[in-house]
This record gives sequence, C-alpha cells and structure tokens, in this order.
Amino acid sequence: MKIKKILVPIDFSEYSLKALNYAVEFAQVFQAELFLVYVIEPMVYPADFSMGQITIPEIDTSINSQAEEDIEKIIKERISGKVNAKGIIKTGRPFLEIIETASEIDADLIIIATHGMTGMEHLLFGSTAEKVVRKSPCPVLTLRDPIKGFQFNNSK
Repeated sequence: MKIKKILVPIDFSEYSLKALNYAVEFAQVFQAELFLVYVIEPMVYPADFSMGQITIPEIDTSINSQAEEDIEKIIKERISGKVNAKGIIKTGRPFLEIIETASEIDADLIIIATHGMTGMEHLLFGSTAEKVVRKSPCPVLTLRDPIKGFQFNNSK
C-alpha cells in the first residue's frame, strides 16, 4: 500500500489539532506528505429585501490572511522537520472544498476529526466528516476524541 499524500482538514479546534497530531505520526510511518486544508465559509449578510444577500469581501480577505498565518504557525510548531507539509486555504462549503482538494492534490487518504454531534444538531446539519466519508474520492480515516487504535513506534 502506498500512501504518499494525506489531506488533513483543520478548523483550529482541539479536535482537529488532535487529529493533526495523529496524522503527523501516520505520515511519518508512511513517509507521506501532509496537506492541511482550512475552509472559510463565506460571510453573507442580508442587505435589504430589494438587493438580496451580499458578501463583505474585506472581512473575507482579513479572515483569509489570518487563516494563512495560523496554518503556517501550526506547520512550524507541530510538524516542522517531521514530514513535508503544506497549508491550503479554501472558501466555500467545508465538505465540498475538502472533497475537491482531495481530488486536486490526488490524496491517498483523508484524516479527519469528528466532533461528535448528536441529536437535533446532527439531524439538522449532519456532520462534515460524515459528508466527506460519503463523497470522498479516496479512503477516509475518521478520528473521534479520545483517539484510540494504532500505536506508532518510530524507533527503527
């Protein structure tokens, strides 16, 4: 089995950062490259009833710049020197952008955290991880906190 490119969706939550830590170890075992993707959902505000909805590009630009800085900081602090990693910023619906990014980079695997939504919240919104699993062009490893399973030993 060849795993050379691993996509890791990041939303800067504790869940996604724990999944990233796991993905770094996983990438080390397979000598794979990591791609961190953060998806910005566009901010749309109702202007008034005659104009419909409008977006505010200045805010989106500011969020994009901050996201780029945050991803670079995460790469530097949590990954640097362990495996090759690249940050990607997208704008749109998270599950669609994650799936599209996986296709664009020809990912061999997606490692994604679940947030454990239950009840009405899950019924109304579903889960990004669940939608990615259903539509992904490659295998998806979902991680729920606390992370159990594989224990890596890199002392070769």
